Amino acid sequence: MNISEFCIRRPVMTVLLSLAAIVAGAVAYTKLPVAAVPRVDFPVITIFANFAGASPETMATSVALPLERELSTIAGVDTISSINGQDTTQITLQFVLGRNIDAAAQDVQAAMTRAQRRLPIDMTIPPSYRKVNPADAPVVLLTLSGGDTPLYRLNDIASTIIGPALSRVPGVAQVLTFGEQLYSVRVRLDPDRIAAMGLAFDTMQQSVAQANSNTPVGLLNGQRQQLTLRANDQPQNADEFGRLVVAGRAQAPVRLNEIAQVADGVQNERVAAWRNDTRALVLAVLRQPDANTVEVVDGVKASLPALQSALPPGAEINVMLDRSMSIRDAVHDVQESLIIAIGLVVLVCFLFLRRVTATLIPTVAVPISLCVAFGLMYALGYGIDNVTLLGLTIAVGLVVDDAIVVLEAIVRHIEEGMPPMQAAIRGSREIGFTVLSITLSLIAVFLPILLMGGVVGRVFNAFAATVSLAVIASCVVSLTLTPLMASRLRGHHATQGRRPPLIDRVLEAGFRGIEGGYAWLLDKALKFRLVVWVLFLASVGAAGYVAVIIPKGFFPVEDTGFLLINTEGPRGASMAAMAEVQGRLSEALLQTPHVKNVVSNLGAVGGSISINQGRLFVELKPRKERPPVEHVIQELRQTANAFPGLRVFMQPIQNINFGARQTRTQYLYTLQGLRLDELYDWAPRLEQRLQTLSQLQDVNTDLQLDSPVVLVNVDRDRATTLGVTVDQVRQALFSAFGARQISTIYGQANAYPVILEALPEDQRDETGLAKLYIRAAGGKLVPLSAVASIERRSGPLNVSHQGQLPAVVIGFNTPPGVALGDAVNAIRAVEREMGLPPSIVTGFSGAAQVFQQALAGQGMLVLTAVLIMYVVLGVLYESLIHPLTILSGLPAAALGAFGTLYLFDLDLSVIAVIGVLLLIGLVKKNAIMIVDVALQRQRAGAPAFAAVREACILRFRPILMTTLAAGAGAVPIAAGWGAAAELRQPLGLAVVGGLAVSQVLTLFVTPVLYLGFDSLARRLSFGRGKVPAQAAPAE
Repeated sequence: MNISEFCIRRPVMTVLLSLAAIVAGAVAYTKLPVAAVPRVDFPVITIFANFAGASPETMATSVALPLERELSTIAGVDTISSINGQDTTQITLQFVLGRNIDAAAQDVQAAMTRAQRRLPIDMTIPPSYRKVNPADAPVVLLTLSGGDTPLYRLNDIASTIIGPALSRVPGVAQVLTFGEQLYSVRVRLDPDRIAAMGLAFDTMQQSVAQANSNTPVGLLNGQRQQLTLRANDQPQNADEFGRLVVAGRAQAPVRLNEIAQVADGVQNERVAAWRNDTRALVLAVLRQPDANTVEVVDGVKASLPALQSALPPGAEINVMLDRSMSIRDAVHDVQESLIIAIGLVVLVCFLFLRRVTATLIPTVAVPISLCVAFGLMYALGYGIDNVTLLGLTIAVGLVVDDAIVVLEAIVRHIEEGMPPMQAAIRGSREIGFTVLSITLSLIAVFLPILLMGGVVGRVFNAFAATVSLAVIASCVVSLTLTPLMASRLRGHHATQGRRPPLIDRVLEAGFRGIEGGYAWLLDKALKFRLVVWVLFLASVGAAGYVAVIIPKGFFPVEDTGFLLINTEGPRGASMAAMAEVQGRLSEALLQTPHVKNVVSNLGAVGGSISINQGRLFVELKPRKERPPVEHVIQELRQTANAFPGLRVFMQPIQNINFGARQTRTQYLYTLQGLRLDELYDWAPRLEQRLQTLSQLQDVNTDLQLDSPVVLVNVDRDRATTLGVTVDQVRQALFSAFGARQISTIYGQANAYPVILEALPEDQRDETGLAKLYIRAAGGKLVPLSAVASIERRSGPLNVSHQGQLPAVVIGFNTPPGVALGDAVNAIRAVEREMGLPPSIVTGFSGAAQVFQQALAGQGMLVLTAVLIMYVVLGVLYESLIHPLTILSGLPAAALGAFGTLYLFDLDLSVIAVIGVLLLIGLVKKNAIMIVDVALQRQRAGAPAFAAVREACILRFRPILMTTLAAGAGAVPIAAGWGAAAELRQPLGLAVVGGLAVSQVLTLFVTPVLYLGFDSLARRLSFGRGKVPAQAAPAE
């Protein structure tokens, strides 16, 4: 007794277990996390270092290099890169996938501690680090604006009230602040007043710091009591600081406000953010890895009314960018596609079976299989996202196949007059091995994806697992519940003497006509086998040709409804100039018909550490109210072109990023070299040449050598003669122009810096240097001009390192319709044309690097899938030859898939390759049904020719039915309906096109190849295709 007969004879058990599976799956579905794409953990740690007043070269050599040397010794580091700008260093460590990020963070902290002793002594703030997952973009951006409330007060509220409150929302990982405005007291010294009072810049730092001392003073211990000593409390604001005595003159105290402007301000005046056209703080909320994005955003929004009540009058908190909206739309649209696919599959079943009761049997397999898949997905840690829902939609056409094959075998026996119970037992026994073969060989296709490493493997592991789980569930249902339900069918109405309905007669006549036409064509194909062999070989050659000429892409660009715009102003542009032009750009964007909101940032945000670079997050209007994102970008480019001197780089925000850091463009091309002069000579030339390529757009480089620099050249001999040291000169310059932190105010919730600098008007250009005086060894004030000359030059705006070597990064995008593979080939051609010296090493990083790795592995991935399937089929059929017969439909499927993508002007992206792999598993089932019956007939004594001909005619209808069902499941995906359709459509088109072509060719190629391989097997006398005894028909 096999499992089917056991379930047929135990109907209550079978039905109850099926109902339990449905309930468990439905409950599991409600608990699955919802996100845009599957979780991909990039173990990335970013180190930040600040050294006020330091040039990019100083940051690169004295800060970045010592840190990089220690960080490079950490185990598991994949890449290390840094970008060094004015005052700032940002080092990005990307670890190999699988490296525990928490353990890596401990190693990073230890490495920074070891490097501390080699960092500049004047660095008052030690380097810090942050664990980053580039794949986790903020799920929502909030803006906090104050009306009449100063931003630094709102900053305190954000850090002490709003941030902690949002962090307590279930699923929130952390809250980041952009445009941070930390309160500080800014002491702006007047050089003229200082000199008039006989004071000097190089000593004022100590004077102010000593006046604001906050050190303990001790205890008084008496016989009966202990008293704590306290001196004057620290000043807490600018007014109190202004009254501090910092020097004495003619027995009169010199107060700080007599020689300086003392004002309440912010720590970093070179960072700012705006909500549309209003200054604001931007709060970015990141979710935990396994959290439900939709629930996290709903929780954040629910907490906002209580937070609003804690704000001062006139201040408000607003939701600006809600990433959950695109996820809701995408999930909703995929769910609609899933329902449409189910409807199409049911329609196909009804057209072939023509009875509601018979149609219900394979239809029931769909919800049960999907519910079982939901339960297993929950147990294995998967969630609901675009990729898994894509797998489930495709699975709709697959899970019904097994039930159709089983049902067709049972119905055939019923129509021949056999009682339903006996027909169900016999039919399920006959077809059980076929169903098992189809299921195992389909799962075998996904083994390479399940075992694939790298980022792409992490993403599509969920797709392969989802489809595999659904197919396994459908196999179990088709061998248990389907035979049980079929055993309760009544005999065909023709056997009971009733006249079938008109539609039944029309459809049956049509099917019989199609079968008759196929039988005639099949006889012709079997008669002229050489023609079929030529056709088969031609399909192999055509598939190979189209595979070569089709453009190779990476991931389709998804329309999420959000844009990232990076701006770059002229070299040396000030903060005020950038704020003015970026504000006008933001206003212009808001006036366009497709833009809803704009969040603007300036300063050290994301991957930008240069003052002439900014960033805008743009929320577009709903997709139904605007054209696709590519057209929107082209229109916004025209708007941005109206701002001369401002370079603008636009890219749609994607739900998954493949780079370790945010960049101005989607793709990066790097140059490394030991010789800095050679590297800086070749990089601009190469950039200019790449800008002429039609396959690239937005070509830019991080090498900016023409930033204006003022060089203070100290005459050491002259300085020594006058009693001035070089360190005194540096200290004076740092105090005047370095935004030097000289003290700290300790508040109840935060610590606030005290910043020393010159008056704003003395910091505008090099003329302010002439007002600086330095106290010589004898006490005399010496003007800076007496010991140094001032010269204006050009220098780098920032300095990059890659792998501890000097590097230049060239960014680029691809124009609409250009595949990334074509762009990469064009860049490589330019390299060869220009003849780069061997000392300069080139390569791609970020998404372009992942693309190259994925492209190199695509051929091996498909080959591995075919080999695994061959092994599985060889084991199942105990044959070395007939697995080749079963796999003979693959070239036709590949030709159909590649040709369809080419006709629809789509490149061969990673998602399309996954569709080709899926095709490998789909098209072989037709051949399996033919070969399985043919082998059974041969075992019964029939010659090969008669056996394969009978198998083709006998299995023609279920082959046609299952192929149409699988194609129907993919039609909503191929149609490209709804949000995130760009991600799904290549797979759907590949499946539909491949099924259509392979269906036509396989029905004729398979029997011809079967006869050829059977003859070969007889001559070789081994591997003749034995079928296990339990699979043989009981006739």
